[in-house]
Amino acid sequence: MLPNHEQAYIPEPKLTKYLLSETHAVGKAKAKYFRSFGYTEANVDQLADGLLMIAKSKEVSQAVTTPYGTKYIMEGDIFTPIGTTVRIRTVWVVESGDKRPRFVTAYPA
Repeated sequence: MLPNHEQAYIPEPKLTKYLLSETHAVGKAKAKYFRSFGYTEANVDQLADGLLMIAKSKEVSQAVTTPYGTKYIMEGDIFTPIGTTVRIRTVWVVESGDKRPRFVTAYPA
């Protein structure tokens, strides 16, 4: 399990200005993917809920220690706005000096 998984959080800009941004240099490919399943700014809470469910209920598949903290990679299924289920890989970090896992990114598994 993700350490302190009950405290996992997602900064709102990570969703609206990155994962769903069609103009972000890195995020736009991810935005195309997530938008194809019906995710938009109007239902971003549904995406956040799915990501947090993975953080709070799935096993960590890999942990990588970095100079800034430990990154945790986890996979899980989320139910999309168009009624399908997709498997995604999420990345969370627990930074040095913090106990709360922060969402970093998500992409197709």
